[in-house]
Amino acid sequence: MTDLLGPAEIRGLAAELDVRPTKKLGQNFVHDPNTVRRIVELAGVGAEDVVLEVGPGLGSLTLGLLAAGPRVVAVEIDRKLAERLPRTVAERGAEVADRLTVIEADAMRIKVADLPLAPTTVVANLPYNVAVPVVLHLLAEFPSLVRGLVMVQTEVADRMAAGPGSRIYGIPSVKLAWYGRARKVAAVPRAVFWPVPNVDSALVSFERATEAVSTVDRKVLFAVVDAAFSQRRKTLRAALATWAGSAERAGELLVAAGVDPKTRGEQLDVHDFARIAAAAAN
Repeated sequence: MTDLLGPAEIRGLAAELDVRPTKKLGQNFVHDPNTVRRIVELAGVGAEDVVLEVGPGLGSLTLGLLAAGPRVVAVEIDRKLAERLPRTVAERGAEVADRLTVIEADAMRIKVADLPLAPTTVVANLPYNVAVPVVLHLLAEFPSLVRGLVMVQTEVADRMAAGPGSRIYGIPSVKLAWYGRARKVAAVPRAVFWPVPNVDSALVSFERATEAVSTVDRKVLFAVVDAAFSQRRKTLRAALATWAGSAERAGELLVAAGVDPKTRGEQLDVHDFARIAAAAAN
């Protein structure tokens, strides 16, 4: 049986490795076994899965994931943590150790060729400052990822799952919608982390869509989204002027896409943005 890490074990490992959690790397380690079990249960992973875990840290979530049966590929940027993780797993769950692969790398730069297995799902406690870029990079780089569950700052979770018309709806909302459906599924109390963060956390689940939103080039669509939300208070005709070459041209493209030029970006869904991008490509 896999022995999960508690508060004493987390502090003991950190002391052994002389690890001082840093804000730069967003290191807040989960030390509550019940929270780990809940995350694994919500992730719904099993023996048929290959889980990509970003930033495993001292191994709390890694042990929980392995106990559920999947193979786990853990990507860790901190060398000391990456080197210690296999031994931690072997000590606390020898029967699952052969299902773990640890890669020392920056998750923002990993490619398909860097991983020995094609991941089916991502499960991670993500650093707050890079959560959205990491998720978007992984979805773009690994078509095999069909679902995921990530722990992020509550405000980030809200933005990731927001729909059109909401004040918090924006670039992360639309770009994630390009890939599929994101949902905020649960809150995570601060007390389960060490050190205790000064922000609240939440779990966001994701399911990749079975059909593409559009045949339009993703980079073109994302450029439209970036431009539309760069000046939220302006109408799309004005906000897209630089991207389109002029306000007049932006207006023409919007009309061609069936979008009122006086509309603002926060009122459009991903399909609307795809039509604008498609109009520009024609």
